[in-house]
Order: sequence, then structure tokens, then C-alpha cells
Amino acid sequence: MYLLIPAAGMGRRMGSERNKLLLTLLGKPMLAWTLLAAEASAAINWIGIMGQPDDFPDFKTILGELELTKPIQLIQGGETRQESVYNGLAALPTEAERVLIHDGARCLVTPQLFDRCSEVLQTCQGLIAAIPVKDTIKVVDEKRFIIDTPERSNLWAAQTPQGFGVKLLKQCHEQGRQLGWSVTDDAALFEKCDLPVLIVKGEETNLKLTTPVDLAIAEFILRQRLEG
Repeated sequence: MYLLIPAAGMGRRMGSERNKLLLTLLGKPMLAWTLLAAEASAAINWIGIMGQPDDFPDFKTILGELELTKPIQLIQGGETRQESVYNGLAALPTEAERVLIHDGARCLVTPQLFDRCSEVLQTCQGLIAAIPVKDTIKVVDEKRFIIDTPERSNLWAAQTPQGFGVKLLKQCHEQGRQLGWSVTDDAALFEKCDLPVLIVKGEETNLKLTTPVDLAIAEFILRQRLEG
């Protein structure tokens, strides 16, 4: 299985002036924890990291310290996640038929989730990891007055990895570029192209680290895992 990691963003909501994936958790950069999970995955055999060239020296330092055994390629990212994934798809080896895409900011992902998504992707053309929504969700207007309360049993919170057939995903990205679509994840491109996307049960701890509070929670989860 081929894995693409979008890692080209900044950490503005984290209060950082650098790529937030370079911030450390228990002495290791966030990106390192994601890479260690990919290294431990039985399914993944190639990793591409989309980033900005200014961050490549730091990425190479991380890779040197981890001494990973799987092939890793650094790929220039774009201005948006969508552009970064487009560049990553173009850099995949020609033999790649399926790909997982996992946000570097979800550095608590486990090898088991990578493997589970890889296995299911052999039977479908598109999937995302997700978990059922626990909270009651309110839809509001521009003045923040509630206008609807959707049925919670039908709501799932999207995570990554997301997995797709490479040929189909490339076609969706090309159509998105031609029509000027702007989306926050690749599943949305599949949806816009009327292609089915399957839900794979994600992990409660597979958090997206966005704020300083998220860092503290992530360190707690990592300590629990290491002690366990």
C-alpha cells in the first residue's frame, strides 16, 4: 500500500510560526510519530511526504534520526491541502493502484488503523476512517440562531486515513481543478463526482492536533500507550 502524508501547512491555530508538524511530543516531532506508525504497519510499503521546501531540511533530519526501512519520498506541496494531494498523486510510482492519504496532524494514528483501511480498500474504490458523532449537532444561521438539529445516528466525524483507487482519485482531482472546486478532503471530491465512499470505523484517539490543548491531550495518550 502507498501512503501520502500532507505536511505542507502552518500552525497558526497552534500559535506556531513554523510547520506545526515540527513541534514535539514527548521529545519527538509530530511528524515522527506518524512515520513510526506507518513504519510499523504491515500493509504500507512506500511513503510520500508533501511539504514546503523550506521544511525539507528538518524533515530529512527527522528521517535520519528514525532510520526507517521503507522508501520515503519528499514531494513539494501546494498552497492548500487539495493542491498538495494533487502533487502527491503525480509523484506516486507508476505501479501504484491504491493509495492512503493521512494528515500529518493526526499523529496518534495506529498501525492497526492503517492496516484495517488497507485491507478494506482492496474491496472498494473509496473509503474514509470516521467515528460516530457523540454530541448533538446544531445547524445555525449567520446570526448563530439554531435552524436545524440533524439526526445524530446518521452523523460521523471524518478522520484520516482516507483511501482511494489512484486512477479514480486522479480523475476527480483533475475535474475539481477544471471546475474550480475547493474541498477540505479527498472524499468530498469523490462525492462531487457521484462516486461512493465507504466508512471504516476509526479510532477515538486519532485526533487532529490543532491547538495547544490538543498537544497536551496527545502527550497524555502517548504516555498511556508507552506505559501500557
